[in-house]
Amino acid sequence: MKSDKLSQLRIDPDQKARPKKSLWTIFLLVGIITAAALYYAIPRKGDDVRIFAGGGKVAAKASGTNNQVAPSSAAQTKTTASSPSTTSAAAPGNSDDVILTVPGYVIPRERIELSPRFMGTVNWIGVKKGDAVTNGQTVVLLDDSEYQARLNETKGRFASAKAAAEKAQLQFERVRALASVSIESKQQEDDARLDVVAARAVITELEGAMQWIQTYIDWCVIKSPINGVVLEKLVDPNELVTPQSFGGTRGPSTALISVADLKDLQVEIDLNEADVAKVFVGQKCRVSPEAYPDKTYEGYVAEKAPEANRQKGTLQVKVQILNPDKFLTPELTAKVDFLKTEVAVPSGKNT
Repeated sequence: MKSDKLSQLRIDPDQKARPKKSLWTIFLLVGIITAAALYYAIPRKGDDVRIFAGGGKVAAKASGTNNQVAPSSAAQTKTTASSPSTTSAAAPGNSDDVILTVPGYVIPRERIELSPRFMGTVNWIGVKKGDAVTNGQTVVLLDDSEYQARLNETKGRFASAKAAAEKAQLQFERVRALASVSIESKQQEDDARLDVVAARAVITELEGAMQWIQTYIDWCVIKSPINGVVLEKLVDPNELVTPQSFGGTRGPSTALISVADLKDLQVEIDLNEADVAKVFVGQKCRVSPEAYPDKTYEGYVAEKAPEANRQKGTLQVKVQILNPDKFLTPELTAKVDFLKTEVAVPSGKNT
């Protein structure tokens, strides 16, 4: 019974052998997959160009595991043209012959700050910011009461000195008359003559003192030296002013007002050293204020600094604006186009 059951459970040797056909099929599939992987892994000449929708071509550059896509030369040209820059060269064939465009700031050619010549107190100030002033117009009055008192005192001493000089002169004439008849000695005559000289010297000294005091009184009246506009009002009545600061964070004021002629304007530019060779004195320019881009003004290079700024790597250039008007305001930004041509410097303009 047991041997019959064992014979039933025994596996036939023909059934133990695995089918060889299925094994070779597995090997074939593995080989095909491996070959395909090797085919796509080998780099080829056209792999760095990708074509996207719209027909645009870009070059793909692999770096590590991240792919960075760089635009083609046509796309780079378009991007560069649209990006802003501080300087730009004109395209060939431009009728205006613009070789360089640089931003700058509008400034008055001369900005004058009126300061006192001595420490004093402001009695009156007759202008405010933005007011027009003329040459010789009184704009500030300082307190002159102290100097007026000194002048009156000196005038009194001067009158006494004149009286003393007249007395000395009369005494000298008497002594000289007596000396002529030998009643007075020659020495007394010389002493009387020297007294007259000393009295006249005192008069001269007091005259100089009065002129000195009068000069300070005249300095208390401060006038505008030019025709222009008040840019800043720096003091108020009853405020102490001095020609120099004593140090500290809140010293006395050192200036009263600042004025400038707004009909004599320039554009101040910090020119990159790479563009210095493109700019020369007398070069014709075109100025366009950023606040009014539709307005343009003619100008020329009036000044080119003899020394560059080492820290900035720039050279300062000043462009004189011809015929400025009310739309040009100091310290506003303006764009300057440098042209290839040269302009004749108008008479009366400093370069």
